[in-house]
Amino acid sequence: MIVGLDVGTTAVKAIAIDDAGEVLTREEESYPLSTPQPGWAEQDPDDWVRAAEKALSRLDATTVGFSGQMHGLVSLGADDQPLRPAILWNDQRTAAECAEIEQRIGLPRLIELTGNRALTGFTAPKLLWLRTHEPDVYARIRSVLLPKDYVRLKVFGERAIDVADASGTLLFDVEHRRWSDEVVAALELPGEWLPPVYESPEIAGAGDQAAAALGVGVTGPGPVSVVLGTSGVVFGTLSEYRADPEARVHVFCHAVPATWHAMGVMLSAAGSLQWLRDAVAPGVSFDELVAEAEGWPPGAEGLLFAPYLAGERTPHADPDARGAFVGLSVRHDRGALVRAVLEGVAYGLRDSLELLRDLGVQPELGRLSGGGARSALWRTIVASVLALPLETTAVEEGSAYGAALLAGTRSGVFTDPADAAARCVRVRGRTNPDPGWVAAYTEGYARFRRLYPALSTLRA
Repeated sequence: MIVGLDVGTTAVKAIAIDDAGEVLTREEESYPLSTPQPGWAEQDPDDWVRAAEKALSRLDATTVGFSGQMHGLVSLGADDQPLRPAILWNDQRTAAECAEIEQRIGLPRLIELTGNRALTGFTAPKLLWLRTHEPDVYARIRSVLLPKDYVRLKVFGERAIDVADASGTLLFDVEHRRWSDEVVAALELPGEWLPPVYESPEIAGAGDQAAAALGVGVTGPGPVSVVLGTSGVVFGTLSEYRADPEARVHVFCHAVPATWHAMGVMLSAAGSLQWLRDAVAPGVSFDELVAEAEGWPPGAEGLLFAPYLAGERTPHADPDARGAFVGLSVRHDRGALVRAVLEGVAYGLRDSLELLRDLGVQPELGRLSGGGARSALWRTIVASVLALPLETTAVEEGSAYGAALLAGTRSGVFTDPADAAARCVRVRGRTNPDPGWVAAYTEGYARFRRLYPALSTLRA
């Protein structure tokens, strides 16, 4: 029994597969999230361990692979015990530290080395925050780990990190797949705090997005991963390191050795539909709302939605960006609002796809996952906006499934990650672009591109 364990923000999910990739069983254990101050997000690392041990105790695992939430900082003392709660990927307290990092290293050099600019979610700014605001904790640090790697240490006694997850620390030389001595020295951080780094198959681990892409079969040229979850992701592989000069997309090492990936992230994808339902139609099912949207044609008679409800990351690294409906008329009803939200999210995904194309990604199709992928209408809208056929796969737990494929690779069941995906990932359905909608959405996307600059001039 091969097990993939995903250490998420709300729960640990474990999925067991056989050597043909068939799912044998699933387990899940949840835990709380702490927000001690506005904009902060923390968790007790030992909650992850307890949850993982409970899930694994119900499985007869022969080998275990790990995926998990990226960027979180687990600060350990000399006894390998956490010195404080982990600071998570969605914590926003480090704006000043991000500015300091870009000033110390220089933004062009930082992007050249790490593939990214300094964002509040990343690990390095959290360490600088501790040094300034909790010097007593900082002085006792002897090592640091990311969330899933802390679980691995406690459950199996193995101290390690993979190149995919290390890429999200802002301390990693992404091109050369090793810790960056230059960045570590510039930030005056002890290099000995960092764990040994391995390729993903060597240690059976990857950050959640790289594992999820592997779990839907995105291991090389051809398909891109399109995630229509609370947030939205477009993920494509690169055969060589190539960073966006403006760092509008993330460039990380992939879980496939000698391969990188470019990834655009929008913060409110299916979360936008959740917001609309909660705001104007509480108690109404998503199926009912989408059925109302089906009564409107593409473009909803000029109605546009800007999906920046929680700020935005790609292509606008702007935490202060805000959402809007533009073009409302008396003819527009609730179904029109829903249609505009579905289309606005699809336009946001296209923003990421166009940036990936600029870096050399040449997609032939998309592998679609996430809760929004269950809607046939939304699938068709996204396929038509992206002008790409979209496939769905038989297993929906992408990150945990990818972790299981890495476990099978490490144990020798599969030759390499590409072999694991080829043997195990099965396409369940395909949605083609609607030829009659593509032209309308090409025009709609051109209008959408003008929304963000216009809205930015209206801020208070």
